Amino acid sequence: MQTYDIGLVPGPVSVPPELRAVFQINYGSSDLEDEFFSLYQRCENHLGKILATRNRVSIQSGEGMIALWSALKSVLRPGDKVLAVANGVFGYGIGDMAGQIGMEVEVVGFGYDDVPDLQQVREAAQRFRPRLVTAVHCETPSGTLASLEEIGAICREVDALFYVDFVSSGGGVEVRVDDWHIDLGLLGSQKVLSLPPDLAMVTVSERAWSAVEEVGYVGYDALAPWRKKVVDRQLPYTHNWHAIAGLHMATRLILHEGLPVTFKRHADVAAYCRGRLQAIGVELFPVREEICSPTVTAAKVPEGWSWSELDEALRARGVVVGSSYGPLAGTVFRIGHMGSQAKRDLVERGMDILEEVLKSK
Repeated sequence: MQTYDIGLVPGPVSVPPELRAVFQINYGSSDLEDEFFSLYQRCENHLGKILATRNRVSIQSGEGMIALWSALKSVLRPGDKVLAVANGVFGYGIGDMAGQIGMEVEVVGFGYDDVPDLQQVREAAQRFRPRLVTAVHCETPSGTLASLEEIGAICREVDALFYVDFVSSGGGVEVRVDDWHIDLGLLGSQKVLSLPPDLAMVTVSERAWSAVEEVGYVGYDALAPWRKKVVDRQLPYTHNWHAIAGLHMATRLILHEGLPVTFKRHADVAAYCRGRLQAIGVELFPVREEICSPTVTAAKVPEGWSWSELDEALRARGVVVGSSYGPLAGTVFRIGHMGSQAKRDLVERGMDILEEVLKSK
């Protein structure tokens, strides 16, 4: 299997040795052991601190997309109105997902190099009166970070549930679930948490739990079974105990570092990355730095290069970064400086090699 000395993909990120070691422990059956439920509850408490919420957290076995589907299907019935606030691949994609399961969807859309205009969101919400409003905090394919607090307030104004994908920002950027009125907050294990892609988490407000009970969705990804999972000791399936052990260690490391320190580390590394790219003549995407995410930087493939040529040249030097998706595929590449990769020396080495590669042509 090919390995690279400098891994800067925007997820799944590098899993550090102290987290890999946890996965080597031999556990018994999760649903039979009190130890598992105690560990799960500690993970839930840690996530509550990291995401500033007192809401229950569903921690499901599966890649982060399970969280996106789980939250949609658990609180909606076919024909319900969904307002998708979109400024990138995932924002527009969530709207498509809602349409695929029979919802009446309206998209209030913006450019991939932009963030949502709050007045347009308010006007659309007041006119459309949705049951659910969806938004993405960090659009990983385009490196933007949206403001959520006022969108949450708009949701309360129109009595809509607020569904937020913070898969690639949670833990590396301030997220305040309760203060921002987020009813369904979605997180994956393979980004800032620096774990393999095997857990999907959803913060669930009391308003959302009421909707879950009303809808009664049944399926592998259903939220309903997780409301009383710890008390009743009744899991809907055999859980990934190894992954839960990894999550406990990952969240403990973040809290030990301290959230202000963690957030500053991500912001500082991101600022260095963007400054270095500009210094070597690589144009940022988006060009407005104030809307760029602290966890991932998107940049335009330099003139005179194709993405495949640049990717091949970097890999030959031991550096791997990420391509992009949708309309940005082939024209934008991404540097993931989140979690275990939010290190100045790692990004500096990657930028040194990128500069050498670009000068070689």
